[in-house]
Amino acid sequence: MQEVKKRQPLYLPGDPSNNVYLLKQGRVKLANTGASGKEVTFEILEPGEIFGELEVLEGLPRETAAEALDDAMICVIRREDFDRYLEMHPSITVKLTKLIGLRLRRIQSRVEDLVFRDVPARLAHLLVELIKSGGVQEPRGIRLKAKLTHQEMANLIGCSRETVSHTLGQFRDEGLIHIDGRTIIILKMDALSRLVS
Repeated sequence: MQEVKKRQPLYLPGDPSNNVYLLKQGRVKLANTGASGKEVTFEILEPGEIFGELEVLEGLPRETAAEALDDAMICVIRREDFDRYLEMHPSITVKLTKLIGLRLRRIQSRVEDLVFRDVPARLAHLLVELIKSGGVQEPRGIRLKAKLTHQEMANLIGCSRETVSHTLGQFRDEGLIHIDGRTIIILKMDALSRLVS
């Protein structure tokens, strides 16, 4: 087990792939930064998720950066131990393949968002996805468990922080959401879903 402080990187692009990680507490961001300095976030991981496995399986250097978004607790599994565990438990290999496929579909969905949808539709899609991965039903609506900053949302949907703030303000003014600090409550799920489609 390893304690990681907020904003501490776990690995950077080009680093050797010596470990697989299991997130126990906190959140971790998988991202990359382009030559222009613009960051693209591929995934924000929640407790219980495994990451870093793909490069370990392929024996390649890291292609993305992993950074703790909060103080986190992470189980670090050495490559040799991970390989041995997969040999001893073949059923885990099948589950891992499904997980990799699911992540690939999510990334494909994000690419389609960038190409085919405007910012309000992309942001609505992100909010709907966040509901699926951790929404809590409350009397007035669905509260998102994930508390992302506007910059983190912008990095996930490929736009500026200012555009996210403006669009969230529009959603609030239209009565689709309620914002309380970094907590978002979805008031009209059907209207958000219509924006996505």
